[in-house]
Amino acid sequence: MAGSVSELPRALGEKYARLEERVVALGPLGVALSGGVDSVLLARVAHDVLGAQATAITARHRTMTASDVAEAAAFCAELGMRHVIVDFDEFDVPGYVDNPPERCYLCKHALFERMLARCARLGLAHLADGSNASDGAGYRPGLKALAELGVVSPLNDVGIVKAEVRELARHLGLAAWNKPAAACLATRFPYGQRITEERLARVAAAERVLAELGFSQLRVRSHEAAGELARIEVPAEQIGLLVEGEVRERLVSSLRELGFDYVTLDLQGMRSGSMDEVLPARG
Repeated sequence: MAGSVSELPRALGEKYARLEERVVALGPLGVALSGGVDSVLLARVAHDVLGAQATAITARHRTMTASDVAEAAAFCAELGMRHVIVDFDEFDVPGYVDNPPERCYLCKHALFERMLARCARLGLAHLADGSNASDGAGYRPGLKALAELGVVSPLNDVGIVKAEVRELARHLGLAAWNKPAAACLATRFPYGQRITEERLARVAAAERVLAELGFSQLRVRSHEAAGELARIEVPAEQIGLLVEGEVRERLVSSLRELGFDYVTLDLQGMRSGSMDEVLPARG
């Protein structure tokens, strides 16, 4: 059930007010809506304060599931917000399938260029994304692309961090408030390992197996190691559940049927950006 903004803790309420002011100042606005909690919150705020001047724009591409697109569409329909879908194929981006460390930059630059072009045709003054003030940590080449293109990030601009995004979304009654953090499926492959349609499909199917087993926070990383190797990440406190008899047997059987030759468990547990740990330190 949604609560009143006036019931928020004072500091968070003040940030929320600044967020509304920031969005109003941007005028006619496109919101890049992936369906994650950050973009859902931003879309809700934009709709609340801009009305018909706000448009949600969702990219439909290989590394976004059909269910994500459907959820974004359903959210906008319930809200009464105009929703536009932009088709995009990462494999058309030069260098993308080679999976260099700059892959995210290449992809985001091409994708948001297309979304900005749609904004221009719709008469929208700006395009905003859901990056928040927690997103600067780690290796995030995609943020460089957004900055170069002039994409705005209102949540980040007013200093709202991830935990506050979830609290605001919960307070507003948004179903996505506790949606597990997601990341592009391309992040499941070590840099330099070629990305193919077959490998993307295999990883997506493997993660569905884990979800069906009851895990919500998870990653299946795919490595070439004299065969196809699956490196599974779940929260450290849930690792023991994966080695229980029936669960382990079903998991190994299912992933081998998908084409993985080896099924392994990462004892460090799930962590964002684990594929970046082998990169040299970057400023």
